[in-house]
Amino acid sequence: MNVARDLFVKKGFRDVSMRQIAAELEMSHGMIYYHFNNKAGLFYAVVAKDFALLDEILEEIMKKEADPGQKLKHLFIAYMKFGIDYSSHYEMMFLIKDEQLNTLMNEEPNKSYERFAKAVAALVGPKCATTQSIWSAFLSLHGFVVHYYKTGQTYNEIKSLVEGHAEFIIKSLDI
Repeated sequence: MNVARDLFVKKGFRDVSMRQIAAELEMSHGMIYYHFNNKAGLFYAVVAKDFALLDEILEEIMKKEADPGQKLKHLFIAYMKFGIDYSSHYEMMFLIKDEQLNTLMNEEPNKSYERFAKAVAALVGPKCATTQSIWSAFLSLHGFVVHYYKTGQTYNEIKSLVEGHAEFIIKSLDI
């Protein structure tokens, strides 16, 4: 799946064929079709795996013992760190748009956002957990990642910016 991800990111969904993926893997394209009905199905499988990884990271934070404010900060930092550390994953998850993918690509992002929103709501409490405030926090995190994901900078190089942005969002939630 990593080979497919790399090709999708490098060339775009439309310009990648199952034969190209098979050639990179040094196997017949029939082997790929044995596992996936079509290119969109392969793309979806890659993205579903990526969302599962992000969800797992966020779930681990929610399981840890910490006060809600610290947990929220760790949650926001982990989201941005994921986007920076796994930039090709993030690009496929959120930034590649194609008409063939529209129907397939609604479910995983929506489920992942729902988990994120529930976690944030649980941490900030009912007073601050409005639909608008949680959505705005998510958009702010997403905007940060989109700004930095192609710069080539590592998480460690922008760690202080990530932490500062997490604190900024928390202040804006007026907790």
